[in-house]
Amino acid sequence: MKIAVVVPTYNRPHFLRRCLEGYLHQRRFPDELVVADDGSGPETGELVAEISASAPFPVRHVWHEDRGFRAAAIRNRGVAATEADYLLFTDDDCVPAPRLIADHRAAAERGCFVQGHRVLVGPEAAAVFSYRDLTVVRLLLVAARGDLDNGKHCLRLPFPAVRRSKSLSGVRSCNLAVWRDDFLAVNGFNEAFEGWGKEDSELVVRLFHHGIQRKDVRFQAAVFHLHHPAFDRGRLERNVRMLEEAQASGADRCERGVDQYLREVGEPR
Repeated sequence: MKIAVVVPTYNRPHFLRRCLEGYLHQRRFPDELVVADDGSGPETGELVAEISASAPFPVRHVWHEDRGFRAAAIRNRGVAATEADYLLFTDDDCVPAPRLIADHRAAAERGCFVQGHRVLVGPEAAAVFSYRDLTVVRLLLVAARGDLDNGKHCLRLPFPAVRRSKSLSGVRSCNLAVWRDDFLAVNGFNEAFEGWGKEDSELVVRLFHHGIQRKDVRFQAAVFHLHHPAFDRGRLERNVRMLEEAQASGADRCERGVDQYLREVGEPR
């Protein structure tokens, strides 16, 4: 099974560097990684080129023009640039735990997508937090300063706690994995969603309608989310309405999705 990591980003190379360095220090490397760039300036491309030169796996940079927050669209473009049969979505503000890829590989199961979880790194620690801090001693020091929330996810057990459901509570694309053919079957992220919020939940609604179950994994497959100011939520109300419409419709495909980019690269729909 080949695993592709898709990391959306926008003008945050100070976060993106620490995210990508985390993937260079995995116990098991991804088979490929795509930085899905929502219109950043040249500094991001330079950083990706630098990381790519030292990475033991292919690292690609996919970019589109900056026309506002279009995370759904750039994630779709990122997926179209991959060849792996399993997709792991994380974010540029998340440092992966050293076993993230290995844990997701172990958790992968047909008929399910996997929802991992996150530890919240507070403002003081987030300024410098990196893969080097993912040791028991350093995490205890950060926790002692009161700069970790959701710290229970720091604890890694030999076997994860697993729960299967069709709940939308806690759905987050900062740590979500799905089989590529399931993602394509529902046409990926819905590009009608622009601005922050709910595009990941709406994707999951369509996966549910397609017969895919949620597999929640705790005490393994964690990421460490770096604190930052909140995004503009001016479109959130509209996005919530579209989510509610998707829930009511029962449809498993969106109209504007990943298929347009698959045609560009010659992959069958």
